[in-house]
Amino acid sequence: MPTTPDRSGPGGDGVPAAGSSVVDIAIGRLRHRIESGEFAPGHRLPPEAVLAGELELSRPSLREAVRALAMAGVLDVRRGDGTFVTDLRPDRLLRALGSFLDLAQDTGLNEMLECRKVLEPGATALAATRIDEAALDRLQERIERMRGLHDPEELVHEDIAFHADIVAASGNRTLASLADSVTQRTARARIWRALVKSDVLSWTHQQHMDIYTALRAHDSLAAFTAASRHVGDVELWVRDRLDAVRDRR
Repeated sequence: MPTTPDRSGPGGDGVPAAGSSVVDIAIGRLRHRIESGEFAPGHRLPPEAVLAGELELSRPSLREAVRALAMAGVLDVRRGDGTFVTDLRPDRLLRALGSFLDLAQDTGLNEMLECRKVLEPGATALAATRIDEAALDRLQERIERMRGLHDPEELVHEDIAFHADIVAASGNRTLASLADSVTQRTARARIWRALVKSDVLSWTHQQHMDIYTALRAHDSLAAFTAASRHVGDVELWVRDRLDAVRDRR
């Protein structure tokens, strides 16, 4: 057991922030071990009782921290086998952790996700009635470019551009401005999701193809439905994980 206080709290400078919960502190201490390289990608964590003692934490606090970090994609809990640091690259792993903790504190994120769900499907339906061949060809080129991407952040940036092109094709500049404002507020959550969701590349490609097919057919109802499914699935995935952590704070 350490003989000196562990200065690895969530405040970013190693010292627990004022008002930090015991779970926040537990997350910070685990994060310190990961950042230092002691718990590297693929590393199996010590048994709960041993790790709680090493980190000077109660076992319930450690258990909650592990659950939160598993939701963030940082830890992989394998029933009957133990808990492992995921095989993400270290820089991505820590970025995912930071984004997750920051997003859990963003009380306005839920409203922005709702706004996106209201705006984008309607804009996509409108675009289906107005989009021209040149814009459709550009969307097809962007989809093919995304198919070859393997970096999650690059994928999200292309995804944002894909949807911006569709809203622009609606011909409504006010709608485009509103959608862009919402996009900027939800981009971080979408990047975090792309970093930790293993099948996001194939999932995103298929849903983009569904949207594109509806636009190519100038079918506004199909375009609205495909865009609603795409945006709604992202919202549900993010909400489920963040709400679970907020409920335990």
